Amino acid sequence: MPAFLHRLGHLAFHHRRRMLALWLALVAAAVVCMTAFGGTGKLDNTFSIPGSESQRALDRMKTDFPTFSGTSAQIVFTAADGQKVTDPADSARIRAALDAAGSSPQVAKVVSPFDAHTMSADGTTAVAQVRYEVPQSSLEPNALDALKSAVAGANQQGMRVDVGGSAFGNAPSESHSSDIIGIGVALVILTLTFGSLLTAGIPVVTALFGVATAIFGALSLTGTVSISSTAQSLALMIGLAVGIDYALFIVSRHRFHLAHGMEPEESAALAVGTAGSAVVFAGLTVVIAMTGLTVVGIPYLTAMGLAAAGAVLIAVLVATTLLPAILGFAGTRLTPRPGSRAMRRERAIGGVGENATGANVVSGSGENGVSGTADNGVSRTGERPLSHTGEHVVSSAANAAERWFRLVTRRPLLTLVAVVASLGALAWPAHDMRLALPDNGTAPSSSSQRIAFDEVGEKLGPGFNGPLLVLADTGHSSDPTTAAQRVADAIGALPDVATVGKPVANPATHSALIQVIPDSAPSDPATKTLVNTIRDDRAAILRDTGATVQVTGSTAVSVDVAAKLNSALIPFAAVVIGLSLLLLLLVFRSLVVPLKAAAGFLLSIAATLGAAVGVFQLGHLGNLIGVDTTGPVSSFLPIILLAVLFGLAMDYEVFLVSRMRESYLRTGNPLGAVHSGARHSGRVVTAAALIMTSVFAAFLTSDSTMLKQIAFALAAGVLLDAFVIRMTFVPAVLALTRHAAWWLPKWLERRLPDLDIEGDRLDHAHAAALPETAPVPRAGADDAEGPRASATPSTAD
Repeated sequence: MPAFLHRLGHLAFHHRRRMLALWLALVAAAVVCMTAFGGTGKLDNTFSIPGSESQRALDRMKTDFPTFSGTSAQIVFTAADGQKVTDPADSARIRAALDAAGSSPQVAKVVSPFDAHTMSADGTTAVAQVRYEVPQSSLEPNALDALKSAVAGANQQGMRVDVGGSAFGNAPSESHSSDIIGIGVALVILTLTFGSLLTAGIPVVTALFGVATAIFGALSLTGTVSISSTAQSLALMIGLAVGIDYALFIVSRHRFHLAHGMEPEESAALAVGTAGSAVVFAGLTVVIAMTGLTVVGIPYLTAMGLAAAGAVLIAVLVATTLLPAILGFAGTRLTPRPGSRAMRRERAIGGVGENATGANVVSGSGENGVSGTADNGVSRTGERPLSHTGEHVVSSAANAAERWFRLVTRRPLLTLVAVVASLGALAWPAHDMRLALPDNGTAPSSSSQRIAFDEVGEKLGPGFNGPLLVLADTGHSSDPTTAAQRVADAIGALPDVATVGKPVANPATHSALIQVIPDSAPSDPATKTLVNTIRDDRAAILRDTGATVQVTGSTAVSVDVAAKLNSALIPFAAVVIGLSLLLLLLVFRSLVVPLKAAAGFLLSIAATLGAAVGVFQLGHLGNLIGVDTTGPVSSFLPIILLAVLFGLAMDYEVFLVSRMRESYLRTGNPLGAVHSGARHSGRVVTAAALIMTSVFAAFLTSDSTMLKQIAFALAAGVLLDAFVIRMTFVPAVLALTRHAAWWLPKWLERRLPDLDIEGDRLDHAHAAALPETAPVPRAGADDAEGPRASATPSTAD
């Protein structure tokens, strides 16, 4: 792969105008297709789970009870102080508002609170139900706004009208200016990292190309496939984050080459061949993990996984084709200025010093062609000189990452205990995690649907916000009407049932529909228990009444989705962890490194879920990110977090540990290899993690609870995985295990293919082709090697 990417980098650099024109054409084509075939107006936010009991019942209701099969809204009328909704003036305003609501677009039926007796005991609140024959995703864009406008006339003389219900529950998520905030923060971090606005702007520009292609392409499919607004936002979030990060890794390697005198075209091609190989590997792991979400069998989740996978795949293509073309347009202008801080940093990393006159000093080889040193005290291998104890001497060239690694490896066992204890404490709340789909109870406190939800729960009971629908098949009963009533009576006798409505029968299909109001809120565990109890009692109901029953409605759908995701979580986690072990075994040819990576991954996942529970379920510090009420964690969050964080963790693991492995193979010094990895990759990995965290955190401004939870979990997960696991836990484990960290049984080593993810052979081949006097350290390698340096490690401790 490195050789192919090297040629591709040359091709893109040389034909940069054609490559730029090709990507501009792709973006334009995506925009045209979106305009012609899709658009945001066709986003589908419906939760469904084909084959589940709730979904089968909903499908039958489309023919048996069409007015109950679609979504519904609630109109909540609250009388002024000292008045009641039954007062003549108030009741007249309510009836007029309901007549107007009946004329709103797509409304199938309006149920008056005076007919359904849905009024509070004190007479101050009345709740009318508006039924549609279509799901929420099929409502016209202005249907709900038209309903609000139709009933607004009742807002007079102290009466308040609020509109809510399940029709508002999955409204499209709005990220507002989240992407702009994320880009702005990323640009600041990149500028600080490179010390150049031009260099910082390149990853942002290429990431925007990728995101535009991915988002417009996905929106062009909304006319034929179901894509939710959350899937669109997730693709935007991940595509922007990985797009900037992948370009950062390649641009950083390219700038390193330029700082050491390499020609721009060869530098760009070599950067694509080396860092680009790791980008392809890391990107494909994310794509595989996100595509794996399709096996769960939930269309909503499938769309999220495929949209995110498509965004990542396009980000990889942009990084390996468009990016070298952009580097071609920049030419030598990306080279750090002589004497600048950036130039000194790049030369210090490469093991090249400057003498008193400012001339580059590179030593000749020692007797074995390896051990000579430069005048700045850096060895031919680029490693810092060793003390008599074999430890690396800290020099002024050591960067912050290297100094941190030296600190955490000084007492590695103590570091590991501190990491495990702190992450364990953070993960502890996850043991009490409650999962459910978001409802209006977690909507913004100022929204109409949240006000209606709270008012209904307070005045009529929390169960009115999530009624259950029981579909009874009475075809085998001798008296269908009596059988339906006996079913209602049996359900009414169950615990946690507030009221049971009168069965609505359809004699033509021998079926009846029964509305059940629980005592508990839709997301309360007691409601889930009630759904399962009714289903568990179906045999007794059949025996007593001759009718079969199915439980459905939005609350039952939420229960089924959560159960499906819970059952898929452990197998999916096992596949993800198994895949990480296999891939890292192939990449690093070590047993300890994959096991260490898997353990670190589990720690970061557990800590992230614990943090999410603490903020969203327990309410700790929630007001800092706009969480004004507590509630369950989204059912989709754990499995999405597993998929996304797996790929990103692999990304940082490869870029950081591959430098350590190459240094160890060359020097045989395990501790020095850990410090070398920090010196070469720590700064870039730190910048990449900060950028990704900033992009995810910017989406915390969303008004969608699900998107807010996903953004928080991904931001916290990346932060913990990058800085606590990869930058602290990993070096401590490697320092503790020393030579054993890089050991692999001979029989297994012979059978494993050498993937050369970082393009080491390409680096070495390029180094060997350089003239002996070239003032260029072997670009992209772990450290500057001599042209004839041996790759055989020492076996001494």
